[in-house]
Amino acid sequence: MLTLLTALAVSSCLAPLLVLRMGNRAFGVLALVPAAGAGWIVSLFIHGFTPQTFHMEWLSAANLTLDLRMDALSALFCLIILGIGALVLVYCWGYFEFNRRRLAVFASQMVAFALAMVGLVISDSLLLMYVFWEITSILSYLLVGYYGERASSRRAASQALMVTTLGGLAMLMGIVMLGQQTGVWTFSGLADYRNLYSTPNVRFAVVLLLAGALSKSAIAPAHFWLPGAMAAPTPVSAYLHSAAMVKAGIYLVARLSPSFSVIPAWHLVIIPCGLFTMIMAGWMALRQQDLKLVLAYGTVSQLGFIVSIVGIGSRAALLAGLAITVAHACFKACLFMVVGAIDHATGTRDIRKLDGLGAKQPGLAVIAILAAASMAGLPPMLGFVAKEQVLTVLIYEQALTGMPAKLTLAGAVVGSILTVAYSLYFLYGAFASKHGTSPAVANMHSIIPGLWIPPVLLAIGSLALGVLPQPLDAAIATHITGVYGASASDHHLALWHGFTPVLALTCAVIAAGSVLHWQRATVAKLHFRQPALGNASAAYDLVIQGLQRVSMRMTAVTQRGSLPLNEAIILGTLVLFPLFALISGRRNTIRMELWGTPVQAFVAVLIIIAAIAATVLRNRLSALIMVGLTGYGLSVIFALYGAPDLALTQLLVETISMVVFVLVLRKLPSNSPEPQGYIRVRAWLAIAVGLTVTVLGAFAISARTATPISNVIPTLAKDIGHGANAVNVLLVDIRAWDTFGEISVLVIVATGVASLVYRTRSFNRASRRPILRLGGSPWLATDRSDANMDRNRSLMVEVSTRVLFHSMILLSVYFFFAGHNAPGGGFAGGLVAALAFTLRYLAGGRHELEEAIPIDAGRILGVGLLISAASVVVPLTLGYPPLTSTVWDVTLPRIGELHIVSAVFFDAGVYLIVIGLVLHILRSLGAQLDIDQDLRKQRARDRARRLARKER
Repeated sequence: MLTLLTALAVSSCLAPLLVLRMGNRAFGVLALVPAAGAGWIVSLFIHGFTPQTFHMEWLSAANLTLDLRMDALSALFCLIILGIGALVLVYCWGYFEFNRRRLAVFASQMVAFALAMVGLVISDSLLLMYVFWEITSILSYLLVGYYGERASSRRAASQALMVTTLGGLAMLMGIVMLGQQTGVWTFSGLADYRNLYSTPNVRFAVVLLLAGALSKSAIAPAHFWLPGAMAAPTPVSAYLHSAAMVKAGIYLVARLSPSFSVIPAWHLVIIPCGLFTMIMAGWMALRQQDLKLVLAYGTVSQLGFIVSIVGIGSRAALLAGLAITVAHACFKACLFMVVGAIDHATGTRDIRKLDGLGAKQPGLAVIAILAAASMAGLPPMLGFVAKEQVLTVLIYEQALTGMPAKLTLAGAVVGSILTVAYSLYFLYGAFASKHGTSPAVANMHSIIPGLWIPPVLLAIGSLALGVLPQPLDAAIATHITGVYGASASDHHLALWHGFTPVLALTCAVIAAGSVLHWQRATVAKLHFRQPALGNASAAYDLVIQGLQRVSMRMTAVTQRGSLPLNEAIILGTLVLFPLFALISGRRNTIRMELWGTPVQAFVAVLIIIAAIAATVLRNRLSALIMVGLTGYGLSVIFALYGAPDLALTQLLVETISMVVFVLVLRKLPSNSPEPQGYIRVRAWLAIAVGLTVTVLGAFAISARTATPISNVIPTLAKDIGHGANAVNVLLVDIRAWDTFGEISVLVIVATGVASLVYRTRSFNRASRRPILRLGGSPWLATDRSDANMDRNRSLMVEVSTRVLFHSMILLSVYFFFAGHNAPGGGFAGGLVAALAFTLRYLAGGRHELEEAIPIDAGRILGVGLLISAASVVVPLTLGYPPLTSTVWDVTLPRIGELHIVSAVFFDAGVYLIVIGLVLHILRSLGAQLDIDQDLRKQRARDRARRLARKER
């Protein structure tokens, strides 16, 4: 299993390179991987199928263990996904005109889709299955939107994504509810769970699971996305909408029906929805003029049929449902490929423009006739064999008795009659000679082998499995025996069961469907001009438009372009909701200690005074200094409470923040305007926020009932992270996933800040090695006498920079290496180094910063993120969980023993990212704004000179 997944993943990554190198022939090479996988699965069935499992512990506390299991059902669906996937890739070879950029991405997405579908059907973990489920929705969005320049493609892609994702979210809720109620998070565990019927609220979980499955398989009322998705290229329709994506819901129903069919809600949802979809979509197929839409509505109809049969949950029903699933995949993929060949050769799919095609392309007509015969259930095709088994189940099945059994049989018969009718309608519309030969057919070009070989193989496969259904019967029986156990009364697939009531019913269905097609003109008069029950796609548009209107009105109320109003709404929410929860809930007693020593009280008073001063000062810089004093005071309190790491980090972050604020404030007026309006309201809001945070903090601190984990963190840091500094070990080892997410956010923030300042201009710059310049300033690298250097430089700042810079760099390196066992670490070290470069900038301006570190900040950020990512991935290659750390003991002469912890590499990435972030800010908010200001001044001077010349 892992080899198959790895091969598909590698193929998806290499697909763009192969397409760019080989052109369309690359699709033939890519088809070898799924073809080999399909061959491997066939060999498993030939040699006696044995289920394969894989288990890896990962976040087991959150039930995210990686569990894979390939049993007979998974293997059968993998065979459909890989076998037809290989044929579709070969079909792409002949279908597409070479478009280097677009096809490179398309090929990768098609193989990735096969990977996601295989992962979905072999996942034993319900949550892992959901991950693959959503990946298929995303890839479907990308594939359906292949022609992104067309509005129809964009709308169809977004509609499919919205509907299937909404169903997927409902399914996720069902998975979580089911897992919480039963304690089971795997399919194999659910199969062994014996108390589903009596488990409380399980019926709600079942309905939510079915919402995801039925929306994925386009069952009404979520059926409308599939006909819209016909805007995709034909290979996408042949794969996603016949063999792969729409089969995901059927797979889930087939997997769960043996266990969940005992719950009444199961049948009440599946069978009515399935049969209604079958009849409705079959009727709608008869009014379509586009061949792909005829097949699309036929697909919806067949999916409803399959779901209603598989959902019954008995041995015979599962055999019949899986047989019709395989038959449908073969004949519908074949018919879609035939339509693609017609469209490719004639330039149209419109039935009204196709006349005489059968006479001109008899070979293609024969392929279509075989596939349509299987769809209609005519002997000796596989569709006939499967439908015979379905009718047998519906007549004799013990799980359905009384009126439900009769209604189900009647619905299936009516739907089957419509299936025969639209199968004949498809053949007539595509190949019949109605009035001679149409211009599109007369001027068509020849059909290349790549467009007819794959459908020929599928048509032959449908015929072969119809004549000899024993291999398919044995494969399905392997799964049924594994689920229900062996039984002498098992049903079997066969082409001939004798003269039975089922055969008579089949003949009646075929005759009625033929009459319905013969009287197609009368049937056309029975169609409504507008859908009798409403247009589901139009209803979807109304819902989206309504949500957009609500969103716009809410935005207009809450986001009026006023920063004070936006902040007031946010802070008001912060006050109301937590206090309401606190008042209405259960409260514990609180115990508060204002301070431990008089020094803490003194520092707290200073913080309060500085905070009040910041609110009354009108000078922006003075107010900023007061705000900074509150941060520095907080760092002192951290230090007094014995948290030197927090104190150091707070001190450095506060300094960097003040520098950034100063860079922004120098572009604003020195004094802020006098406050106007709602001054008292703002004051009361500020008081309410302060009291709310204080009260919540007091209750939160006193609410702890369990032993705090902080008691064991130092021991864990020593035993697991091999370090004495618990804070640093927590950041780079125990909770390194959080840190990795945070540094990724820092990279995004740095890029975003630069993008806002540079706008459409590039902010990349060429990196170079530092150059030692002779004859420059005695204190800095740049020359004060140079007219291009920044003005208003202070000699005192230059002297201080010269004295402190190298010491600060050495201090940052010390913090970096010492941080695992003493205060410091990559974050603190990076901040010190960033402050050193900031000092160079403040002393000498942008030119001095370029001389100090002439490296593109983006490259520093990228290297840092790559180093940290390598620390995540490398342990996986060695068979360990991600971010696993180790320690090496090295003895050096004259130095002694060194303990090198692998987490130091992760910390090195943090170190570089912090430096790169600050450099990006300095070069954006500092240097680039200086350059923009100089350019504006220069343009103003140039305009003044031109005006002066005109006046003279």
